[in-house]
Amino acid sequence: MIRLDTQLRDFDAKEVMAQAQRFESLGFDGVWTFEAAHDPFLPLVLAASATERLEIGTNITVAFARSPFAVAQTAWDLQKASNGRFHLGLGTQVRAHVERRFSMPFERPAARITDYIRCVRAIWDTFQTDARPNYQGEFYQFRLINPFFNPGPLSNPHIPIYLAGVNERMCRAAGEVADGFHVHPVHSVGYLRDVVKPAIAAGAASAGRSVSDVALYAPVFAVTGETEAQRTESEEEVRRQISFYGSTPNYRAVLEYHDCGHIAKELSALVRQGEFEAMARLVPDSLMDAIAISAAPANLGKALRQRYDGVLDRVSLYFPIQAGDADTSWQRFVRDFKA
Repeated sequence: MIRLDTQLRDFDAKEVMAQAQRFESLGFDGVWTFEAAHDPFLPLVLAASATERLEIGTNITVAFARSPFAVAQTAWDLQKASNGRFHLGLGTQVRAHVERRFSMPFERPAARITDYIRCVRAIWDTFQTDARPNYQGEFYQFRLINPFFNPGPLSNPHIPIYLAGVNERMCRAAGEVADGFHVHPVHSVGYLRDVVKPAIAAGAASAGRSVSDVALYAPVFAVTGETEAQRTESEEEVRRQISFYGSTPNYRAVLEYHDCGHIAKELSALVRQGEFEAMARLVPDSLMDAIAISAAPANLGKALRQRYDGVLDRVSLYFPIQAGDADTSWQRFVRDFKA
């Protein structure tokens, strides 16, 4: 059964608990945070304490900005606080940000993140079983601890690790070591079918696993609105988002899959010039149709379910629910999705 998630709108401590309770009452299955201007873990402590059923997770936290032990410890605490509802979503970010913003190494990111995840799991094993630390990887190690630094076992020790990516090499890494894969919002069902899933399957096979062992989650762009003006505004915003992502080399594989690789360099040049409106105009309708769903609000839940049922294990809309949105509309959205 495909699960329906959403995202925290903001990280104001006074609002997080109310948001999480609202999402749980509306019938969403999970809520995700992201790492941009704020830490992605801190709001989840509040969300966990305010809810009983809602799953919580990071989509994503930047792995290379933190040591494996720091992430393992924080995840362990969140798993305990949520009584087993936490999902750890990790991503590598891009070289410029890792090296120049976080002051951390980035060489061979796919191999590095694979080693990172294995190290995190080794730390968790010691937390749970008190096993002697003995992990020595290519990039990371865990060979020292004493009881003062060990939080001890949990009743729900399995924490699913999701890995984010776009290109084949990162998909293979997810198949090899992850429990889930965070699909980038710039994707299509065709790209998932022909690129992402085969690469995950190849990575899984190399580790004696199956592609079915890796759950897929994706936030999805939606063009919607009650009036023509609202739909136009929504479409323009989605075009801007796609053009912005398309200007970054990391996401060009999706454009090339849809025979739109020729606009990538133009987008990169325009973003350097700050010509954001011109960037959006470069996104063709065919690419919009492949990446975004388009439906009236009354049909949005059904449209989302129809596109991704049997393709993804978890899905959400890309844009967070706003404070002023009517609960009745979102109740209908959730009901129609799950019907």
